[in-house]
Amino acid sequence: MNKFYLGAALLVASLSFSQKNEIKAAEKALKTGNFSEAKSTLSSAESLVTSSDAKTQAKFYYLKAKAFYGNSAKPGPDLKVIRESINKVKSAEGTSKGKYTILVSTIESKLLNDIITVANSTYQDKSYLKSSEAFETAYRLSLSDTLYLYYAASTAVTVPDYDLALKHYEELRELGYLGQETIYKAVNKTTGEVETFESEQMRDFSIKSKSHNSPTMEKTKPKSAEIIKNISLIYISKGDNQQAVKYIQEARLENPDDLDLLFSEANVQLKLNNKQAFKDLMIEATKKDPGNPELQYNLGVITSESGDNKLAETYYRKAIELDPEYADAYLNLAAVILQQEEPLVEEMNKLGTSRADNLKYDKLLEQRQSLYKSAIPFLSKRLELKAKDIDAARTLMNIYSVIGDTAKFKEIKAIVDALN
Repeated sequence: MNKFYLGAALLVASLSFSQKNEIKAAEKALKTGNFSEAKSTLSSAESLVTSSDAKTQAKFYYLKAKAFYGNSAKPGPDLKVIRESINKVKSAEGTSKGKYTILVSTIESKLLNDIITVANSTYQDKSYLKSSEAFETAYRLSLSDTLYLYYAASTAVTVPDYDLALKHYEELRELGYLGQETIYKAVNKTTGEVETFESEQMRDFSIKSKSHNSPTMEKTKPKSAEIIKNISLIYISKGDNQQAVKYIQEARLENPDDLDLLFSEANVQLKLNNKQAFKDLMIEATKKDPGNPELQYNLGVITSESGDNKLAETYYRKAIELDPEYADAYLNLAAVILQQEEPLVEEMNKLGTSRADNLKYDKLLEQRQSLYKSAIPFLSKRLELKAKDIDAARTLMNIYSVIGDTAKFKEIKAIVDALN
């Protein structure tokens, strides 16, 4: 029996010696940058490590993470190996202060930064699918920063890959993702302007250094409404409008005062040709925030899209009344006025050459010119507020040409020529 135990002891010693040799060989390969050799050495020795002590396991999996990481991120099969190795190091040491946990956390941080760099660069190159995949990889690596999953979803929409986007958005909803951020602000004593800081610490440092005062903080709007809206729009693109309405109405129960969701439902109801539901939602919106010029403007846009230009005109006028400097409202108001020209032109083109038709033609022409003249103040104001809007300038120039105002035509033509 003693010989058996002695043999077992020699076997354990032999295994331990083999582990140390393999680990040393892997360390040597890593020092020379031979990552392939290190990966091969460690892979062949892994079966021996499972029965070793915690310190040996932590060191082994640190080296494995380092070997598979190499010099840069490889968001592919190696990522899973790296992630598993990092987790095994942390599990073996059981403390964030462990030697190899600290070392492997550096790899984790570098890998994440590399992946984010890939995600951003591919986005800039308009390789949106690659960017979305990289952002998802970043999330799967961190498993904590759901912002990366949100970026993966929104970038997938840009591809567009709606099935992929839907998958990510639904996962975000299951996670209860809100996407709210805290913005830290303070007033610059020299300029008197409110400035935004990257962190609370940076803002507080500026307060202590007396360069800023009046510190404040505010929460950004949650992204949950946007996510629901995008899910519904994806269902619309798939032809499933009923599912789209279901998602929006569910979200509105949770956020009854969210005007973005209200607008989203209004849009879907319009697509479903539920005109009464659409009008009811428009009335509800104006009651919620009657003094909001942007709301009135958006109501104008949506109502115009529904084909009711007269009502849209009312909303744009209200937006201007609330904010006389609302440049886009002036432009859209002019547009809905000019859209009323189309039925006049159609009627004019149908007329014959009889005396009655000629008289009717002259009356319609007079109405058309009156329409043009009524749009002039709004286009002029738009040009006053947005001096480089060449489209507004061209439209105004054409109107002056049609109504025969030569002086004004030449004046605006000079502006158009300068902008060109």
